[in-house]
Amino acid sequence: MAKIPGVLIAGGGAVGLMTGLKLAQEGVPVTILEAESKLVEEYRASTFHPPTIEMLDKVGVAEELAAKALIADKFQLRDRHSGLIAEFDLAVLSKDTRYPYRLQIEQYALSLILYERLSILPNVQILFNHSVVNLTKNDGMISVDVKTPKGVETMEADYVVGADGARSIIRSKSSISFEGMTYPERYFVTMTTFDFREVMPDLAAVNYVSDPKEWFVLLRSPGLWRVTFPTNPEETIYDTDPDPDILESIAQELYQKVHRTGSPYPITYKSMYRVHQRIASNYRNGNVFLAGDAAHVNNPLGGMGLNGGLQDAFFLGSAIAANWNKTHGENILDHYAVERRKIAINFIQAQTAQNEENMRQRDPVIRADKQREMKKIAADKQLSREYLLRTSMILSIKSMEAIPDEL
Repeated sequence: MAKIPGVLIAGGGAVGLMTGLKLAQEGVPVTILEAESKLVEEYRASTFHPPTIEMLDKVGVAEELAAKALIADKFQLRDRHSGLIAEFDLAVLSKDTRYPYRLQIEQYALSLILYERLSILPNVQILFNHSVVNLTKNDGMISVDVKTPKGVETMEADYVVGADGARSIIRSKSSISFEGMTYPERYFVTMTTFDFREVMPDLAAVNYVSDPKEWFVLLRSPGLWRVTFPTNPEETIYDTDPDPDILESIAQELYQKVHRTGSPYPITYKSMYRVHQRIASNYRNGNVFLAGDAAHVNNPLGGMGLNGGLQDAFFLGSAIAANWNKTHGENILDHYAVERRKIAINFIQAQTAQNEENMRQRDPVIRADKQREMKKIAADKQLSREYLLRTSMILSIKSMEAIPDEL
């Protein structure tokens, strides 16, 4: 059995790497286990909200990410048939944050930056081709069985973090349930080098286009437009991944409905996946902790999944470091587990579910009322600020920042 000092993190995605960087910078030894042979090129998320940028700045990577990203200071709510409903300008948040905008760039770009920073730190090791297959607790220590290129090895650590995704082994082996639901339709994420502003010059960098059946999301990233569509759950072709030729045909048909060109679009990326609204029954079991998709998953409308995960990582790293360095006791660890779960329920899950309902609202009366409401909010600076404080996730972190004195 190998004794791992400090913290063992299962999962080398953006959340695991962010947790590791925060811990390492606070002097805590870190070992990160990644099942794949290299960093996973994950492209499901591409939006970084203001409070997340602030946390990235605190670990020293925001400036480098911003240099590669597109700055989006406005977003639009649109109707598929009638066009622009409302435009929101994040500049109204200039007194609430140093970053009154979103950064638009694929999450893999952040993973690369985090990995490079971690690679030069002496108290960090990152092990690829290492996947956790079991977890047990003995006399206050945590043992994990890890499948490695040399066979199964057992590692023992003071703390274990499950940042190993929605199918988390850490969560499962800690007997933590994952409650919630799965949407009937799958989401189809695509990317294209076609510039939609050539044909729709009034577009913002971020656009949510509502429709009872054929809504979609149109997001700008450096050199690319990302377009996300729902699929029809009644069509059996979407029960499994279609072959590449069929997937290309589906994408081309959907793109022509966005804007008919009469010629094929240059589509560079296509991925279809299930979408869930689920949350772990607890974010902590002793010195085992959950963060990111291992703790909560939600639909991507509003860009809160990755942001919530990165915020988990920042606060969890801070909490474990405070406990490790003996500046706080056990209560700081409970504070993370309790408050972050509340935030996932009351802010992330609630807001993303509302976003999904608004995008696909089928009742024409409710739909019209909601559109009038959003126009009114966008036209009023104070109402707009209150709305953006919530949708930009600034409000959601207040309970984490207000750490009680007794902790």
